[in-house]
Amino acid sequence: MDEDEPRVYEIRIHGCPTSGEALALQAPIERLLCPDPDHAPPCEIPWSFTLAGGEDSDASTALVLGVYTSSGRATQVADRVRALAGESRTVDVSEGDDGEWEELVEQYRVEKGMG
Repeated sequence: MDEDEPRVYEIRIHGCPTSGEALALQAPIERLLCPDPDHAPPCEIPWSFTLAGGEDSDASTALVLGVYTSSGRATQVADRVRALAGESRTVDVSEGDDGEWEELVEQYRVEKGMG
């Protein structure tokens, strides 16, 4: 696949002791991705959130930001999220599974007139 070809990427923000703390990061990250929530669609980069981990008492919860974009743009978004999340949290980016983020793939197709 061409490196500039858009696909699903997962940006994971680790180090949240509770799901509540992880969820509290959503609003500032939303503003980072979409500073004007009242803009006309589409968003430049389709995005969505989910939570991972935290199933047992020793595990911290990770906020997972799914984005549908190019590899380079996903890295740029991860860098911005890393700056926002602070040094106490680890942020990493990896390729995601289209099947787990179907709404992002569909949003991209609809907004690009492909669906």
